[in-house]
Order: sequence, then structure tokens, then C-alpha cells
Amino acid sequence: GITGGFSAVYPVLKAMEEGGRIRRGYFVDGLGGAQFALPGAVDRLRAERDAPEEPAVHLLAATDPANPYGAALSSPKRDDQRRALQRAAGAHVVLVNGEPVLYVERSGRAIVTLPAFDRDVGELAIRRLTETSEGGRPLTVERIDGEPAVDSIHAARFREAGFVTGYRGLTYRAPRAELAGARGR
Repeated sequence: GITGGFSAVYPVLKAMEEGGRIRRGYFVDGLGGAQFALPGAVDRLRAERDAPEEPAVHLLAATDPANPYGAALSSPKRDDQRRALQRAAGAHVVLVNGEPVLYVERSGRAIVTLPAFDRDVGELAIRRLTETSEGGRPLTVERIDGEPAVDSIHAARFREAGFVTGYRGLTYRAPRAELAGARGR
């Protein structure tokens, strides 16, 4: 959106690099062209090269700036997936070690599993989703990957996490002990 594009800003960035204020390199795979970052940011990226001992699982709003998918990076899709995931208000994404695993549509009733879900992190993503059952309100999933949740090939994994089959789909209700702890906060 800058008049002249990147080439108009490049001389300023180059001067900042020569002055030692920023660094130039190819820091993020998949983003073309030279990239510039503050030295501290480069050090933090390097520190994250190796996977942590415990997986980092985060539920983010799809529009959250911390979610780069759909903005700076394209969202991963399954081969049979027709459309890209939307960065819509009310939609959420579950990331495990920075990789998207589940996409929850804005209504909360439909879930899209992403390629990483098929690896060992699917259960972690489902568990994180159940932790968001606010104030004991049930979480009902009607559709998974475009088909009825109860008929999904992933239904068993959701049931193992505490979802039960209901007339609308798969429903999760927080255990009573968990509710008492939530009310005391």
C-alpha cells in the first residue's frame, strides 16, 4: 500500500541494516524476498527452531494478529477442501507448536480439521477446545469437515475427549468439578 512499493522503502531498510539497527535474511520459510527484523526478533526465531519438550497449544481468534494463517501465510488445506479458511470474526483456530490443527467456524457448530490433525496432535487440539467450554455452557459440534459430526471419521477422537452423541451432533459438557473451579475464579 506504499507508493512505489517495496522498492521505495528498501533504501531505508538497507541503511538501517548497515547501521546495525535491523537484520536482513530469509527468516520465515514460505515468504519470498529479503526479510528484515529487529535483532531480538531474529534471536527469538532461532530459539524456536527446535520443538519444545511440551507442545504449545493455543486457541486463537482467527482474526488475532498472532495468527499468521490467512494473512501473512496461506492456511493449510486438505486435498478435498474447496475453499480457504476465513479470518472471520467469531471464528477460531487451534495451533499446536504454531501449526494450525483445527478451525472452528464462527457459529462454533462446525469444525474443519487440518492436515496436522492426523498426526499425534489432534487430541491436544480437541482437549484445548474443551477447555474453552465457558461457564459450563455445552459445546455442540454439528459438522466436522462438512459432514455430520456423528458420522465423521474423527468422531471417535472427539468422544474419547469427552464429547457425547446427541440429537444435534457431538456435545461436550464440562465435568461438575471443573465447573466449581471455574465459578470460584
